[in-house]
Amino acid sequence: MGREALLSRLRIPAVRLEEINAELFTADSRALNDFLDVVEKYGSPEEINRKAAEAGRPSVLEAKLRQIRPEYLADLEWLRRQAETGTFVSLTAYRQKLLGERFRDTVFKESQPVTLEISACQYFPWLMDIARRALENAEIMPGRFIRVRNMQEQEADGDLPAFAAAMQIIGASVVEQLDTRGSDGANIHLGGADTLIGYYGGVGEPNGYALKWLDEYLYYYTHYGVRQVLNVNHGTVLLGYLLHRLGIDIQFKISVTLGNDNPYNALWTLLTARLFARQDGSTPLVGVNWSNSVTNETIGISAQLRKALELEDRVRFEHHVTETWKGMVIQPYLRREEVLELAGRVANLSAKHEGGEPDVEQSRERPSDVRDYFRTKAEILASGDWEHLRLNFHDKFEALNRTARALTERGLGFVAAGNLHRP
Repeated sequence: MGREALLSRLRIPAVRLEEINAELFTADSRALNDFLDVVEKYGSPEEINRKAAEAGRPSVLEAKLRQIRPEYLADLEWLRRQAETGTFVSLTAYRQKLLGERFRDTVFKESQPVTLEISACQYFPWLMDIARRALENAEIMPGRFIRVRNMQEQEADGDLPAFAAAMQIIGASVVEQLDTRGSDGANIHLGGADTLIGYYGGVGEPNGYALKWLDEYLYYYTHYGVRQVLNVNHGTVLLGYLLHRLGIDIQFKISVTLGNDNPYNALWTLLTARLFARQDGSTPLVGVNWSNSVTNETIGISAQLRKALELEDRVRFEHHVTETWKGMVIQPYLRREEVLELAGRVANLSAKHEGGEPDVEQSRERPSDVRDYFRTKAEILASGDWEHLRLNFHDKFEALNRTARALTERGLGFVAAGNLHRP
């Protein structure tokens, strides 16, 4: 039997989709009715999007800050002034300074820029730290920020609206992680550090927690315009697709914790994105954070699948360059050379910096630790660890800038904060 004949057996008949539509999406479906009950608390899809657009306007976010944390308004105004006057280093000036005489003869591959990503930027003052440092030292601000701080905590102290407004000012994308994320006691049989271990084992949203996640998303979407969130569970991934199909403009990225670590896992992820896409081909899935175990060969094969499903421009592949020194991977972990090799041939790629350089991390009195993401701000301050964690974040920023330099030296483009770093 020939290869074509074998492949033809794998094709999905159109009648199968018709049967699913006829039998699954019916008025007596408990699961889908429970989903719609949560959505309807916030209005029609059109009303929900309208509320989110209004809540996310900078003037509305700043009005909230005026009541909660008015001192942040001066920081936002400083950022806005720098963006308007172009005081941060331009991409051309950055390249000229780094390459010197080689700049004139370097033809940059601009068609496949790598997004510079930092994780996790937990506190608004840390954002201002690196912004002032970048201005002073002609460094590059990330084009993408990941945040995993407790949402209720940052809503109360003003970091949430401040960060949302700042991202619009500097021209960067931001992803928030909702509090309904597994480490919140969802699994009643786990506790303490064991909860974190169980969470990475894929038991993050048991039973009714998927609907709780949905409710939480719609709250922050309609109250702060938070559009893009991390997704850590296959059930909430599906709920995100269903929301988007209804017409609600949710975006999400799939977390490393979902364990996309082979091409067939990637195919499953991308297939569902394509199946639930809107008529215009749009999908709420904007990024897939690969498992730390993934190889360049796997990403290359998956890129072929992504292109075949017409998702190359829509779904970013996010790959870790560095990781926190403790709590995640065996150290030293440094994948920059692999990312640089991918950058020349795989489109829509992100270089994620979750830790400092190994040579820097091991010299620190207190190196970075993924478990710090799950601590409250009050506890961090009381323990005396604030400055340690702040320094850990600066180390991540330095690692990101090493990647920016390495890309530039190879004639490869990158995506930075677009309103700060002009061409």
